[in-house]
Amino acid sequence: MNAVDPRVAAVRRFNRFYTAKIGILQAGLLGGPYSLTETRVLFELGQREGATASELGRELGLDNGYLSRILARFDADGLLARTPSPTDRRKGLMTLTPRGRDVLGPLVARSNEQIGALITGLPDATATQVVDAMRTIESALNAPSGRTWLLRPLRPGDLGWVISRHGAIYAQEFGWDASFEAFVADIAAGIMKTFDPKREAAWIAELDGAPVGSVFLIRESDEVAKLRLLIVEPATRGLGIGARLTEECTRFARAAGYQRITLWTHSILTAARRIYANAGYQRVHTEPCAAFGQNLVSETWRLDLFSS
Repeated sequence: MNAVDPRVAAVRRFNRFYTAKIGILQAGLLGGPYSLTETRVLFELGQREGATASELGRELGLDNGYLSRILARFDADGLLARTPSPTDRRKGLMTLTPRGRDVLGPLVARSNEQIGALITGLPDATATQVVDAMRTIESALNAPSGRTWLLRPLRPGDLGWVISRHGAIYAQEFGWDASFEAFVADIAAGIMKTFDPKREAAWIAELDGAPVGSVFLIRESDEVAKLRLLIVEPATRGLGIGARLTEECTRFARAAGYQRITLWTHSILTAARRIYANAGYQRVHTEPCAAFGQNLVSETWRLDLFSS
């Protein structure tokens, strides 16, 4: 028998450990009637306003025939609703029926309880290390061109970087004056004075040990969260950092029970607006304003987290 690379053996050992730990080898995942793959498809359908079979197959890496059989079962169980695509009548958009959401809801709750039990049973410092390690694995395996970055929680000293880089980058790219850096400093200070880790969160993207991006999710009301201070260093754009930071806000907001996320931006921030649009945000308000030494158009965007 040929010698096995120790790294390969280590990854395989971890895979065996983790799959057994979270019980995905059982016939029905999370005690439900569906397998791991079926449950994942059901979850993806529950996160979207509408999806085509080709989109699901491509994003999940599923064989078309296998996916078709899964969708046929969901149809038979009354979980799917299908409507023609408004842009291409040849394609059908799939969403979950009320029955489909009733089936998905307990599965998501049990998954949250299961993972929560794993994490909350650890000391806080250890739990943070575990989550950071998982983010590192995800980022490393997704990183293009071998450039590996990770997401981590906010640490002492990060707030100064967030404020400084907002001031410098917006001055360089858009000609905004020093009042913007002061504006960001006020926002950051206000967030940290009342920060509630149960309902608010912040992430720093780190590459080669240095911060390269940030985002904050804060409470605006019991039902509404607000995304703030998203920034990515110009030299690291194109690595998916901005999209991932935005995605983390969405995940956290759903888990915290918010109904929607709002954000405030400006029409000239085309890269950020593209990220928001791709994440499902809708622009709901625009207003001309004079700020930061410029004549601008401010915009409010919104993401509804749980569609009826």
